[in-house]
Amino acid sequence: MSRAATVALVRWFHDPACADVSQTGGKGASLARLAAAGLPVPAGFVVTSAAFAAFLESAGLDATIRSFLRSVDPSQRRELEAVAAELRRCIASAPVPLELDAAVAGAYAELGQGEPIAVAVRSSAVAEDSQQASFAGQQETFLDVRGVDAVLDRIRACWASFFSPRALFYRARKGSLDDLAFAVVVQQLVIPDKAGVLFTADPVQRRRDVLVVEAVWGFGESLVSGEAIPDHYELERASGRILRAIVPVKRTMLVRAADGGLREQGVPENLQRARVLADRELALLRELAEHVEAFFGVPQDVEWAIAGDELFVLQSRPITTLA
Repeated sequence: MSRAATVALVRWFHDPACADVSQTGGKGASLARLAAAGLPVPAGFVVTSAAFAAFLESAGLDATIRSFLRSVDPSQRRELEAVAAELRRCIASAPVPLELDAAVAGAYAELGQGEPIAVAVRSSAVAEDSQQASFAGQQETFLDVRGVDAVLDRIRACWASFFSPRALFYRARKGSLDDLAFAVVVQQLVIPDKAGVLFTADPVQRRRDVLVVEAVWGFGESLVSGEAIPDHYELERASGRILRAIVPVKRTMLVRAADGGLREQGVPENLQRARVLADRELALLRELAEHVEAFFGVPQDVEWAIAGDELFVLQSRPITTLA
């Protein structure tokens, strides 16, 4: 790889070029735009689609993968699973070019100011999070990754997840099976007291005058994956008045594990029946909804976290279910 190519292997959120979806994928470009708008986005960088292309080229995998994808029938489950397993094996066994290894190591060191800080490593497909289709959940996300070797391992795991049976089937349905443009976000980890999702319009009732907030204690991954029953709040957009609040008993939460990653633990008894969000926090989220939707121009599905008194934006994508 040339020196010019190396420059494009990593893009920081504050780099204007990071907002280019073709380089940083839907998630990476969205985070870059949110950061540029002054919204509270944790610092990070993107391992670009050019980096993935360079990895495939250096390993001689580009033509091999395209040949497999041209031959597979996505409707045949066993055939799709066999091809997916072979493609993931190829990704796992191919060496990462030294220039790419060095670029990621340098960016990670800079992000942590020399310390091996905890980060989130998230897949960011170029076709992801558009108004036409959301690729949410199709590829991997890893939380509380610590140390440069672990970061590089998780980046490779994200690349491999681009070829899971589920991801291949989904892309085939969307007519983008042969699209190999893929990026990975590496972002400073927020250790949340509470987290959740914010819909700037009600995606079920399709009401744009209502905001919907769902919240859990600890990390929001259990909510995003559908494993947790969250608090549910509906707010009148104009006034912020709570129209509806459902507060179920919350018995488990996700927290950091001692050796990295997340683990499940019991919710303290005094919090199990308590509201996750105070009125002041709902007001902050209502304000965030106004800013994010005004910035993107369409209703958004926003992932957020609160650590102490600080509210952070972790992701934002268009709501695709509105008429």
